[in-house]
Amino acid sequence: MIRIEIIANRSVEENILETLAKEQVGKFYTKIPNVLGVGACGPRMGDAVWPEENFALVIWCENDEAEKIKQAISKVKEKFPGEGIKLFS
Repeated sequence: MIRIEIIANRSVEENILETLAKEQVGKFYTKIPNVLGVGACGPRMGDAVWPEENFALVIWCENDEAEKIKQAISKVKEKFPGEGIKLFS
C-alpha cells in the first residue's frame, strides 16, 4: 500500500476531484478542507493579507493505482501550472 497526499489550492479542488473520477482512481480518500501554510507558491493563510487556502487529500492505494493517480494529477498541473498542486507519496 502507498499513501498519497495531494495538497493544492482550493481553486482547483473541483478539477482534481473530477479528473480522479474520470480516470476512475482515488475513489476512497480523506479530505482536509482547509489547509494553511507556506510553500513554493507562497503563503496560503486564509486571512486578509494572504486570503488563499489549500485543501488536502490523503489516499491509501496499491502501487498501480498510485501511478494512475500521479498521471491524473499531472494532467491537472498542466492546465493550472501556477496553482501550487503538489503530490507526495
